[in-house]
Amino acid sequence: MPKKSSTLSMADNNPSAGGVAAVDRALSLLVSFNKDDEYLSLMELADRTKMYKSTILRLLASLEHYGLVRRTEQGRYGLGETVAQLYGVYNASFSQADVILPVLKALVEKTKESASYHVISGKGRLCLHRINSPLPISYQTSVGDILPLDQGSGGRVLQAFSGAKGEIYDQIRKEGVIVLDGDRMPDLAGVSAAVFNANNELVGAITLTMPSSRLVPSFKEDVLQAALTLSRKLGFVKK
Repeated sequence: MPKKSSTLSMADNNPSAGGVAAVDRALSLLVSFNKDDEYLSLMELADRTKMYKSTILRLLASLEHYGLVRRTEQGRYGLGETVAQLYGVYNASFSQADVILPVLKALVEKTKESASYHVISGKGRLCLHRINSPLPISYQTSVGDILPLDQGSGGRVLQAFSGAKGEIYDQIRKEGVIVLDGDRMPDLAGVSAAVFNANNELVGAITLTMPSSRLVPSFKEDVLQAALTLSRKLGFVKK
């Protein structure tokens, strides 16, 4: 077998069997970042991947479009928010899914509405787990969706226990739960409560969403109890 040339790019020297060369090259840019790298220059990326700068720029444009790479005003590149989003989904699927999903499932079975588990991700909140309502009319979101932190009951809860100031956040910290109607979207209601771990640290929020017409008072206690149940499973002890 002929020896592979050392002048080939990192991706071309180690191609995926049956894969696409352009995808290999784009992914080689992502894996060229080390844990201590915040940003890399175009020259540093070229040195590490052994690709031409013109090729790298085209690949970076696609990666940036999908949020896998971000570019600074100084023309340096770092990993993007989508990488953190994917890591969150991956990490949760192994570490907490077996604990969180049964709690969400029980809440959906009781209320017949959609239940989600959100965590803070950058400037937004990431949906790590979701079970949709069995009813024909419901608001559908998916695992991996990024929603705002400053709108919706889930975002408000996460902000409240992250130190946000204001009357609504004082109320959430006092009660541990919030009911909001039309805060993020007209005709959409949400009920959310905070989830804590053994160190009494905020780890996420459980949110129940439904059309405004189906919001009932009992949902507030249902969500609060679901959040407390999950918190206890994560080691939290209520004082």
